[in-house]
Amino acid sequence: MPIADFAVTTFTTLFVAIGPIDTALVFGGLTGGLHRPERVRLALRAVVIAGGVLFGFALFGVQLLGALHVSLEAFRFAGGVLLLLQAIQLIFGHPAGLSTLTAGERREALEPGDIAIFPLAFPLIAGPAGLTAVVLLMGQATGDLVRSVVVLASMLICLVPTYAGMIFTDLLHRLLKTTGSNVIDRLAGVILAALASQFIFDGIRDARILSAN
Repeated sequence: MPIADFAVTTFTTLFVAIGPIDTALVFGGLTGGLHRPERVRLALRAVVIAGGVLFGFALFGVQLLGALHVSLEAFRFAGGVLLLLQAIQLIFGHPAGLSTLTAGERREALEPGDIAIFPLAFPLIAGPAGLTAVVLLMGQATGDLVRSVVVLASMLICLVPTYAGMIFTDLLHRLLKTTGSNVIDRLAGVILAALASQFIFDGIRDARILSAN
C-alpha cells in the first residue's frame, strides 16, 4: 500500500475509533456543573493521559501479543471483529458501544471525584476500539519507520479535535443536536465497517488457513 493511502486509512480508522464528537458530547453531559476553567483543565488532563495510554499500546502492543503467543494475524481478525461491532453500534444508533459508558459507569462518573482517568481517558478517548486500532495499524506498519511515524502522528492529530470538541462541547450541542450527532455516527459507522472488514480479510489471508496443505 502506498504511504499516502496508508496515511489516509490510518487517520480515518483512528478518528472514527476514537470518536472526538461522541467524546465531546459525553464530556459535556458529565461536566455540566463545572466552571469553564475547570473543564478546560479536566479536558487537557484526560487527553494527555489517553494519549500516553495510546502511545504505550502503539509502541509495545505488538510485543505484548508476541509475549502472549498471539499472532498478529489472529489479532487482526479479532480486532477487526471488535471494530465491526463498534461500527454496527454506530450505524444503528445504539447508545452502547466499545467506547461508551454503561449505566453503572455513568452513575459512578457523576459521583464527586476526579474523572480525568475514568471515564474520560478510558474508556471514552482511549477505549477498546482506539487501542485495538492503534495496535492493528502498528502491526501493519511492520517495523517500517515512516509508517510507524504516520500512525503515531495520526494518533496525535486525532487527539487535537478530541480536545477541541471537549472545550467547545456546548457549541457542538447547539449545532448538532441529537439528529446531527446520529447522522455523523452513522456515516462514521459505515466507514469503520469497511475498514474493519478489511482487517478481518487481511487476518484470514495472512494466516493462510484457507490455503491447501
